[in-house]
Amino acid sequence: MHPAFSVVFFTTATGAGYGLLALLGVLGGLGFIPADFWLGLAGMALALGLTVAGLLSSTGHLGRPERAWRAFSQWRSSWLSREGVASVATFIPATLFGVGWVFLGKSGGWVAVAGLLAAAGAVTTVCTTAMIYASLKPIAQWHSRYTLPAYLIFAAMTGSVLANALLQSFSAGSSAILELALLATLAGWVWKLATWRYNDQLEIPTTANTATGLAGGTVRSIEWPHTEENYLLKEMGFRIARKHSAKLRWITQALAFVVPIVLLILAFMAPWPLAAMASVLAAVSQFAGMLVERWLFFAEAKHTVTLYYGRA
Repeated sequence: MHPAFSVVFFTTATGAGYGLLALLGVLGGLGFIPADFWLGLAGMALALGLTVAGLLSSTGHLGRPERAWRAFSQWRSSWLSREGVASVATFIPATLFGVGWVFLGKSGGWVAVAGLLAAAGAVTTVCTTAMIYASLKPIAQWHSRYTLPAYLIFAAMTGSVLANALLQSFSAGSSAILELALLATLAGWVWKLATWRYNDQLEIPTTANTATGLAGGTVRSIEWPHTEENYLLKEMGFRIARKHSAKLRWITQALAFVVPIVLLILAFMAPWPLAAMASVLAAVSQFAGMLVERWLFFAEAKHTVTLYYGRA
């Protein structure tokens, strides 16, 4: 699949934003994170800023962005539409929670309810985003048991690393959040390695023979149905060299997992403000690494429509 940067940024930014929002909604609403004005303002601005930036970026991949609103009407059958509805609905309790926690300095009561609803909406939105890809049967690398958990794990991972950086920056670091960020990053690394292993061993049953129903011999295309590359080949027939794929996988592991783990361990041992600096660098490195990971997520996916054009 063609890895358009707008969609790459969208899936990375919204995952991190909704992950952070869920943590703030639960921990802030229940009083585990103090209702400090500047900390809360920075946290909510970062969480909602990432989600809004990601959602707006996604419209850049549409042929007619001004018609994006029409996607909301297809929620009965479209995961894309459900994602749009869930993302907008999540802003209602998130706004109420932000007003109560940030501007009124309250936790518990209705603020906790709003925070929990915002967290539930964030998780639901991440799930609908994942299902946009997991529901696509023609793309075997996405239509697997690894896709939905990956989105949830990566949202928890990037969200917790951002939450740790936020708390450390305001000298309100929590060992529990730091441990959560470290464990989530380890879990994300393990899950990514398992996903790559699954995709590398994947045997796609659909071939030109099965598509045409001709069992004997090997069916091949004599000539292309088009004289030049068309929309389908541009969007769904993207090819990446194996050596480039391997190099980008190493870069992903280094930036998204190895460097953040080392920096988070350093934050455990270092005093403030070194712990804060290490935590912020961990968040920046991980976000950059996840951009590369998302690019590979699209670039390595193969759509069966390419069989029509003679590609194996």
